[in-house]
Amino acid sequence: MLGAALTFATAWQWPVLPGVAPDPQGRARCGCPDPECTVPGAHPFDPGLLAATTDERMVRWWWTNRPAAPIVLATGGQAPCAVSLPALAASRALGALDHMGMRLGPVIASPTRWALLVKPYSFEQLGELLYAKDFVPGSLRFHGEGGYLALPPSETGQGQICWERAPLPGSAAPWVPDVEAVVDAVVEALTRPGVSAPEL
Repeated sequence: MLGAALTFATAWQWPVLPGVAPDPQGRARCGCPDPECTVPGAHPFDPGLLAATTDERMVRWWWTNRPAAPIVLATGGQAPCAVSLPALAASRALGALDHMGMRLGPVIASPTRWALLVKPYSFEQLGELLYAKDFVPGSLRFHGEGGYLALPPSETGQGQICWERAPLPGSAAPWVPDVEAVVDAVVEALTRPGVSAPEL
């Protein structure tokens, strides 16, 4: 986990921080004080999200003291943002996007949701984009400024976080597409005939 956290923070300049570990009494439960937590082990708590950093010394200290802690990315700013959707719908959408020849960046998968990384965007930009759409599936979630995502190879209460589409090897930060292109293509893929409502 430390090696991965250092790559994100120092090589890619993605601000990270340790997430809450799942409750050892039951992995589906979270180690945070909220008994109804819906993202067990996949969110920041102590320290809070504002502590996310690219500082090597801080990252080393955190994961030396909490070696199994999930790695949480603070989205927005200079870091990537993301568009996420349920795993089954995401799998179908990625197949459709491949068929369309669309270039995608890294895709993060949990057992229940997949997240497509995109370039940073503002709330205003996102609002204008969504306003222009006739229909946007309610299952789409947007991880922008002030948001977060668990990064591979974190283990959370929802299961293992992995790369569905891994970044290309190398030290440079991975390329990611614009949010407009991803949302346009995903909405088109999800509203085609043959995609049933429960998948959306």
